[in-house]
Amino acid sequence: MNKSFCFDVKAQQARCVNFAGKLWLFFFLFICLPVFSYGEYQTTNDNRVTNIGAIIDVDSRIGREEKTAMEIAVQGFNNNDSNNHKLYLYIQDSGRDPLLAATAARKLIKKKEVKVIIGMETWEEAVLVADIGSRAQVPVLSLAAPAITPPLAASRWPFLVRMANGDSEQMKCIAAIISSFNWKRVIVIYEDDSLGGDSGKLALLSEALKNISSEIDYRLVLPPFSSLSNPNKVVQDALMKLLNIQSRVFIVLQSSLPMTVHLFEKAQKIGLVGRDSAWIVTDTITSYLDSFNSSVISSMEGTLGIKTYYSEDSSLYKKIYPEFRNTFRNEYQDEDNFQPGINALRAYDGIGVITQAMKKLKNGENSSAPLLKNIISSNFTGLSGEIRFEKGQLSQDPILRIVNVVGKKYKELDFWLPGIGFSRDHVKKNETVYVGDTSVELDAGRVSWPSGLNQVPKGWAMPTNRKPMIIGVPGRTSFEKFVKVVDRKYPGEKKYDGFCIELFYKVLNVLDYDLPFQFDPHNGTYDELVHKVYNKTYDAAVGDITILAERTDKVKFTQPYAESGLSMIVPAKSEDSAWMFLKPFTPEMWLVTGAILVYTMFIVWFLEHQSNPEFRGPWNNQIGTTLWFTFSSLFFAHRENIYSNLTRIVVVVWLFVVYILNSSYTASLTSMLTVQRLEPNITDIEWLKRANIKIGCDGDSFVRTYLQDVIGFKSYNIENVSSEYSYEGEFQSSHIAAAFLELPYEKVFLRHYCKQFTTTTPTFRFGGLGFAFQKGSPIAADVSKAILKLSEDGTLKSLEDKWFAPSPQCSTNVTDSSTFSLSIRSFWGLFVISGATSTVCLLLFLTRLLKKYSRDQEDYAGNLYPVEESVWIKAIRVAKYLYHGEICIQGEASAALQATNINWCSSTLDYQNPSQTNMQGLEVTSQAQNVIQMGLQALN
Repeated sequence: MNKSFCFDVKAQQARCVNFAGKLWLFFFLFICLPVFSYGEYQTTNDNRVTNIGAIIDVDSRIGREEKTAMEIAVQGFNNNDSNNHKLYLYIQDSGRDPLLAATAARKLIKKKEVKVIIGMETWEEAVLVADIGSRAQVPVLSLAAPAITPPLAASRWPFLVRMANGDSEQMKCIAAIISSFNWKRVIVIYEDDSLGGDSGKLALLSEALKNISSEIDYRLVLPPFSSLSNPNKVVQDALMKLLNIQSRVFIVLQSSLPMTVHLFEKAQKIGLVGRDSAWIVTDTITSYLDSFNSSVISSMEGTLGIKTYYSEDSSLYKKIYPEFRNTFRNEYQDEDNFQPGINALRAYDGIGVITQAMKKLKNGENSSAPLLKNIISSNFTGLSGEIRFEKGQLSQDPILRIVNVVGKKYKELDFWLPGIGFSRDHVKKNETVYVGDTSVELDAGRVSWPSGLNQVPKGWAMPTNRKPMIIGVPGRTSFEKFVKVVDRKYPGEKKYDGFCIELFYKVLNVLDYDLPFQFDPHNGTYDELVHKVYNKTYDAAVGDITILAERTDKVKFTQPYAESGLSMIVPAKSEDSAWMFLKPFTPEMWLVTGAILVYTMFIVWFLEHQSNPEFRGPWNNQIGTTLWFTFSSLFFAHRENIYSNLTRIVVVVWLFVVYILNSSYTASLTSMLTVQRLEPNITDIEWLKRANIKIGCDGDSFVRTYLQDVIGFKSYNIENVSSEYSYEGEFQSSHIAAAFLELPYEKVFLRHYCKQFTTTTPTFRFGGLGFAFQKGSPIAADVSKAILKLSEDGTLKSLEDKWFAPSPQCSTNVTDSSTFSLSIRSFWGLFVISGATSTVCLLLFLTRLLKKYSRDQEDYAGNLYPVEESVWIKAIRVAKYLYHGEICIQGEASAALQATNINWCSSTLDYQNPSQTNMQGLEVTSQAQNVIQMGLQALN
């Protein structure tokens, strides 16, 4: 039997008319549409009346709220005597079925001649109703919106106006919560909608998670609740699948109220709501929180929810709230909560949009176009917030509120401000800018987690004693000092030892929680070991695993505990040379040292040859004496006397330079002769490739593939060497000419074979050695932090010294001789001081000598230069003066003087002993007197 209820809003008294008949029953069964029509309003005056249609799910909590809110809004409008317009509200039940909604829309338009249709809880309903409304040119006010707005929505449904927002901001908010707690992998749960999809929410969430480097690990799709005959079993079987997935962060995108109840009750029962788990629900589920009883709320303990914010402080809300509460309580006594939700507020504002649009209509206007135009131009603040439309939808994204289920109720946490982030408040400065205590992360200290946990859940299935962590370990390694697996006494029992194993135990001691684990040896390649972590055969892998770009796409590596690279090991030969004595200095150093020596030699000679008889005489004697003095000073064996104080200054500085150079040379040469120096017999990789010479490497590592694909060696020239102890035999038998080892192995190898092998060529760098975990595992970050602590406190260095100590024969250093050659960079300051000192002394000597030359020239110029001389002769005279220290003039006073050809040299020596000076002065005076007398006789 079908029932039709009609309400007189003005009188607030329901009148029920029952219809029965086989004809009606046959008609409804034929079209399969249980249509319920509500609210056929009567009027007793001649005022203009507008019929409004509403399509809702009258049996759902949301539908009940929307119905109550719309009736209150219509009643308030009709009771206003200033309005010369009245509303009739016809309510049809869709049961959230799009087909029923479409049928209800046709009936409202054809039979009730409604001017506007409002309602629709799902986008699927809104789309079908919008198609019908657009064809009939009836505005449709939808209380639902798509997660992603179709690009041609405005042109496809020109009469559709959305009173709701999309889910973009909500998905960004969820992603921000995920990022705040550093969760990397999540599980998405949603109830399939009537069209077999997720309404686009999944795509938005996936994109938002990608922006924070997180990802969806698994999707759990539940069938529509209405299609289930045994929902308990279906939900439980679906949740059991999640026990095999490591991720424990669950996001419920969409779910009906009964499905939500079953979902959380079963999840709690099987242990998915606990210490390591986190649950996040969207606003569609959060809107049910007020409808759940205490047992359902308790099963959701610790859940974080997103809720569209609305103000409860406005005067309009305070006016409507008591009326809504009383009406709802009286009509739905089976409900526990009587507060209006965001859906009720939007329904009330939707009627407000319609009434304001009708008020703007001019007298006589009865077409849909002006009404639609007035609806779109609405601009006011309602119960749900600001009502303003742009391109057929609300122009502003809503403010969201994060709520947290605690015990048998929930508490409100931070706000989510569109385009800004989390905030403690939402004070609005102007139309576009919010101000307040904003943050990019949600404050974890304010969240109440499941089971009273005081710290953020790992969001991961942590290992337990019943289900320990399975860790793969390389079962065969070429260098056993890193990882060594040996059989114990009993079958199947293994002993794990080595640097990596001990480091892992040290890491466990640093972690602030227990980590039950079980080692499992992997007898295969390292790539296969990494792949087992990727396909979840292993929870992690511990060993000498190289971090490569390709591997990081599959697993999450910890902080590297050792640097990694590829270097070439070749046999070494001793470096013996007859010219070893030249090695302490670089060629440039030898050249500069020789130049400063020659320069110092010249300065000493120039300062001493005028006054010091040991530096006078024929040129060959002067050069020999100067060279002997300079070179003997290198060994502090010079015996010549020094007369000039300026020379003494130059020599003191030079002896200091000689002392430094001698000490450095002796130390460097001693080091070269006492420390063994090795040089490789092969230095060029390209030569190895051209000559088709065989090389060796560890076949289980990635090195073989790298040599073949990247460096370019032929596959048949690459030999696999299974053990570090096999390399020596391979070299001695000339089976291989070079070996390529990763940097940690190279260091271990050379510490044992330092006398026979050496390394050459630049190292090809990689990411280092680390432990591998499944992507999204929070344990990887904790282990990385522990490795850093061990590195900082010196524990890692102690482990390296313990496991990689050099052999006794390699305790002394074996280094490259090129590093011992001293360069000019170490001594250029010393050379500058020596050269500058010599130059300053030379300039002082020249200055004094030229001044004395000027005075002597003035004394004798009038008598001795009767003929004007050329510049060249004057320059020669100055040069001779600088050399002899005396004025030497070849005079030409008369024929008699020419015949005598006398040279007159005025002594200007400064650095002579007194006896020599007196004797030479007497000789010069006597000679001058004789010359003057001869000149006078010639003139007479």
